[in-house]
Amino acid sequence: MTQGLGVGLSILRKSLVVGSAALQRRMLVTLELNNKDKSYEWLLAWLAHHPPSPSLNPLTRRLTSTLTRSHNLSVETSLQTHPNGSSSAAFRLVAGPGTHYIHYAGHWMRLSRERDARAQALMSGQPWETLTLTALSPARAVFPLLLADARDAAMKGQEGRLVVHTAWGTEWRPFGLPRAKRPLKSVVLAPGVAEGIERDLRTFLSRREWYADRGIPYRRGYLLHGPPGSGKTSFIQSLAGELSYDICVLNLSERGLTDDKLFHLLANAPERSFVLIEDVDAAFNRRAQTTEDGYQSSITFSGLLNALDGVASSASARLVFMTTNHFARLDPALVRPGRVDMGVLIDDAVPAQACVLFERFYGAGAGSGSTSSATTSPSTPSTESPPPTSPDLDLDIASLSKSLAHTIQSEMDAGRRVSMAALQGFFILHAEDPRGAVEGVGGLFR
Repeated sequence: MTQGLGVGLSILRKSLVVGSAALQRRMLVTLELNNKDKSYEWLLAWLAHHPPSPSLNPLTRRLTSTLTRSHNLSVETSLQTHPNGSSSAAFRLVAGPGTHYIHYAGHWMRLSRERDARAQALMSGQPWETLTLTALSPARAVFPLLLADARDAAMKGQEGRLVVHTAWGTEWRPFGLPRAKRPLKSVVLAPGVAEGIERDLRTFLSRREWYADRGIPYRRGYLLHGPPGSGKTSFIQSLAGELSYDICVLNLSERGLTDDKLFHLLANAPERSFVLIEDVDAAFNRRAQTTEDGYQSSITFSGLLNALDGVASSASARLVFMTTNHFARLDPALVRPGRVDMGVLIDDAVPAQACVLFERFYGAGAGSGSTSSATTSPSTPSTESPPPTSPDLDLDIASLSKSLAHTIQSEMDAGRRVSMAALQGFFILHAEDPRGAVEGVGGLFR
């Protein structure tokens, strides 16, 4: 009797387990995302910040907010090391490992974030992570809507803004918050220089099929060289903003960066992005890369050349911008056509260039806010109309501008130069005194 009861209970237990599993398969639906998928980060960010639906009544909205508010948070830190040795970090809070609950489009869902520390990405060393969404079967059609909402929320913060990516192992990750785009005309270069680069780039972007028909790799390299403070990096940033491209900053001095990782990064740069390599002359002086503390990078000079245009270069579309303050130090193998297709000198201030900057600071339109030069503008655009300017003041600014041009030309003839960054800083100090700025500008020349 007892034995028969035990057998019956065992059969009942197994039946309940099998029945429960079958019921779950019929009534529940799950969606799994891993951390190699782009929507993984979008959903994490959305989960940490999404509010309850405004269509709910106040009591239900308050209850839903309490139940769905994430109490398990995780921080994502991105660190960028600059060529001068300084570094900066940005932090972002996302939903952490554990179980979270979502109320979306009238459906309750359970989301589990799981991390397997034993399984790691070979190149980056990141642990394998998964997100699993579980809901009742009718919610299946809601999953694509949820992912689209998470994507749109992530893209909304980038709309009309410039996103800067940095290398994280073998992956590109956004660094910091998207920043406001800088108008191309806000960077003052010598006459015709900015227009020439922009025209060449737009021509290249319009000829994708032409390259494909002829079997030519669809990539182009630019080298901007010139003294510090002339506006090389600022121009690249403004050009990216003008074309709605992102920027991927590649630091060749980064510890742990090897030839293999470099190949992978260049071959997998995000769509519609510039790869920016700053101060390339400092990276490979005499074909070896060694920092001041004696650290020698694992990247070889031949590895860089092959990554740019060798057999290992597998990218079908790429735009690379390099900058240097010392063009003469560059190895001829690096700047040959195919690796550098267009080299442009971004020099110190010339008279016409300085006059444009001066008139933007002090001219009739200066009050509207687009005062800028080769470095970041300190002013914020105003939504108000600029105050009326008297004809006498306009004539005075024009006269002072000519005087400034004469001073700069005289100093250039004597072999002395001044950078656009120095001029801008000097004009900022004399923001209310254009005459004093012109009279004192001679002390800036070197």
